[in-house]
Amino acid sequence: MQLPAPDYPAPAKLNLFLHVVGRRADGYHLLQSAFTLIDLADTLRFRVREDGAIHRVNDVDGVPAAQDLAVRAALLLKEASGTALGADIEVEKRIPIGGGLGGGSSDAATTLVALNGLWKSGFEREALAEIGAGLGADVPFFIFGRNAWAEGIGDRLRDLEMAPAWYVVLVPPVQVPTQAAYAAPELTRDTEALKMEDFSAFPGGFSAAMLPRGALGNAGRLRNDLEPVVAARFPAVREHLDWLRKHGDARMTGSGSCVFAAFEDRDAAQRVVGALPASMHGFVAQGLEAHPLKDM
Repeated sequence: MQLPAPDYPAPAKLNLFLHVVGRRADGYHLLQSAFTLIDLADTLRFRVREDGAIHRVNDVDGVPAAQDLAVRAALLLKEASGTALGADIEVEKRIPIGGGLGGGSSDAATTLVALNGLWKSGFEREALAEIGAGLGADVPFFIFGRNAWAEGIGDRLRDLEMAPAWYVVLVPPVQVPTQAAYAAPELTRDTEALKMEDFSAFPGGFSAAMLPRGALGNAGRLRNDLEPVVAARFPAVREHLDWLRKHGDARMTGSGSCVFAAFEDRDAAQRVVGALPASMHGFVAQGLEAHPLKDM
């Protein structure tokens, strides 16, 4: 009798801010951001195959297997390692697609970490991050495995101590194409670069930056440069932002469409979700100190 495959979590992330500070000659945008992991997660399961084939064994709405970043990550790792093994991959989605929560990138990172162990490939995390970077700018962060200050194209990461926080995350009924958001001609691409140390003295760390704008001086400078672009093109994102701003310092995560606000405890966050209009969907998430697979 075959034992059930173990569960491997792939948590979502929030961008507490996202500044576009420049653009490289190759078209990649230079960013500054603070990433925090949250406890909403997809679940992946793997079975090693002896025939070398890579198969996703279940359907995922809106994601053909050939486009699934988990499948593509497995193929890249197989090529890089030279293994003769393969894998059956099951992806149980909970993270909204096209919401800026990093679900596909997190699935890819979990696939790389899990199969690196199951195939005994022997890659260190830095090497896995290099393999995954071609799949998406967020993949190295999930492999990094800790809350992080990010620079460059999102690949230069430093540990970021985060105060405990609870988040209300709203999910507008639209999917925002990341490439289209970054390609918008009206996107601000020259935001003044900040220093991580500028915020180290703030009570509560970066979660304090989610207080009303201006409450902590420089904390009020934090924003998402993609937010006005996306909100202008997707009215549902603007509507969800406007509603959530009645309850906290709301902003968009990533390239959208999801928006969020931070709260000091679960009860406060739950009261906001409980007041949601019937036309809106949202959930409460807790910030994580580290990725569940960080020590794997």
